[in-house]
Amino acid sequence: MAELGQSRRNFLGTLIALAAGGWFLGKFLAPQQRRKKTLLTVAKRDLPHDGALVYREARIALLNRGGRVYALNLVCTHLGCTVNVTPAGLVCPCHGSEFDREGRVVKGPADRALERYQVNAVGDTYQVTA
Repeated sequence: MAELGQSRRNFLGTLIALAAGGWFLGKFLAPQQRRKKTLLTVAKRDLPHDGALVYREARIALLNRGGRVYALNLVCTHLGCTVNVTPAGLVCPCHGSEFDREGRVVKGPADRALERYQVNAVGDTYQVTA
């Protein structure tokens, strides 16, 4: 009878250890759901057709080209300076990198396009999220 109690105790201990191990693996090794953060909310009426709004402190440009609305991060991919928005495109004042209105590199030293943020139409506003 003592042997039966011992094997039952071992079985329950193993079962508890497996459950704790499974919880540990699920908690710490599973990818975390990334919560989207709203960076900017803009009224639709404020964004001109075929125009742009520049938010220097947030370092974001909200652009409307042919009814397609998108947002660009104004941080240069070369060394992190804030890019200036001009009628011809975007220019980094620090080292002369140039980007087109879509954020693609036209002239280096930057070698990557500007980051795009997701823009959602919510009621009568645009929400920029990262």
